[in-house]
Amino acid sequence: MTRETRETRETAPETTAPSRWTQQLVTRVRAADAARPWLWDTALTLGWTVAALVDAAGGWRNIARDPSLPAALIVALSLALSLPLYARRRRPTTVLAVTTAAAFVSEASGAFLQAAFLQCLPLFHIALTRPPRRLLWAFVLLAAPLLTGALRFDGQEWDLHVVPAMWAYLIVALTGITVRSRRDHTAGLVDRAHRLEVERDQEVRLAAAAERARIAREMHDIIGHNLSVITGLADGGRYAAAKSPERAAQALDAIGTTSRQALDELRRLLGVLSAPDDDAPSAARAPQPTLEDLRPLLEGVRTAGLPVAADLPDPLPPLPPGAQLTVYRVVQESLTNTLKHAGKGATAAVRLVSAPDGLLITVTDTGTPTAVPGQGQGLTGMRERAALYDGTLDSGPLPDGTGWQVRLRIPTTPEEDRS
Repeated sequence: MTRETRETRETAPETTAPSRWTQQLVTRVRAADAARPWLWDTALTLGWTVAALVDAAGGWRNIARDPSLPAALIVALSLALSLPLYARRRRPTTVLAVTTAAAFVSEASGAFLQAAFLQCLPLFHIALTRPPRRLLWAFVLLAAPLLTGALRFDGQEWDLHVVPAMWAYLIVALTGITVRSRRDHTAGLVDRAHRLEVERDQEVRLAAAAERARIAREMHDIIGHNLSVITGLADGGRYAAAKSPERAAQALDAIGTTSRQALDELRRLLGVLSAPDDDAPSAARAPQPTLEDLRPLLEGVRTAGLPVAADLPDPLPPLPPGAQLTVYRVVQESLTNTLKHAGKGATAAVRLVSAPDGLLITVTDTGTPTAVPGQGQGLTGMRERAALYDGTLDSGPLPDGTGWQVRLRIPTTPEEDRS
């Protein structure tokens, strides 16, 4: 390590500590001013008033063109130039106009009071808070008294009195504009950050609403289907108990199996909800129903008492996992509706037809509905699932009025897997 490096490291804390102290001091002063602005205004006004009166005690004669002016006039002008400063932040233009009148009397009488430079304070606040065009009028007000005194008392050397003062006023105005630009830039950054935060909150709420809708669909499909199967098994077991105890026992076994499957699916779904954020992706990767699970699904429905004919291609067409889940849930919900509404003696048929542009799934039944389908969440949920993968779903009675049909068309190569 060189000597210069050591000296730099040794002196760095000494140069940064005062800077931090200064920043803390400025922050505290701003906070105090925001809480009690009248306190700072009063202190500043009294301070400059005392300074003006001290100058009026005799110091003004050092630059005056007419030192014989009465003391009462000098005191009155000094107060007129200093006391209005109390309102400089609320009404800077009015304060500048009032002090300009006093400055005009000071210049025209030959007093040339140094307190006239207090006009820099309202000028600063005009540049800080008022439209830029106000500065033009402000410079007119500032220049008029200076030109009056210079032309009356200085003659050929009038510029020596006017130009330095106008330069000072210009520097003050530019300082106000700079502070205003920085303040507006900071306010813009804060506003932008606020808008981004609001947008993020809205995105979070929309994502939460979409997730709630997805979970509601999953819960509806899982619970609705399995309860319908269990109900069908229980009804069949009750009728079979008297004539064939073996079939009743089979029905009870099927009820147990279906119940356990429903519980497993619910645990998987609830596990995703209760998992920490870091574990959520792994929980979301838990096995979901696919096209391969259609055959066990159909077998479970047959066990519940609904004859189902199946026409499934072999091998099953490739689809993203989310699209496969959509097909599975649509078939599941359609057969559940058949169990609930088609009545006794109904049969169902499930057909999957693979085409180059998509997969067509048709679920039909031959029973007579005992309720008006589509009034609950089932068909709505199926349409929402299909829309997620640019698919379409149609449902309605068969042409002869003896059953119901659900048709799902889903592209075999969706743009993205949105599950």
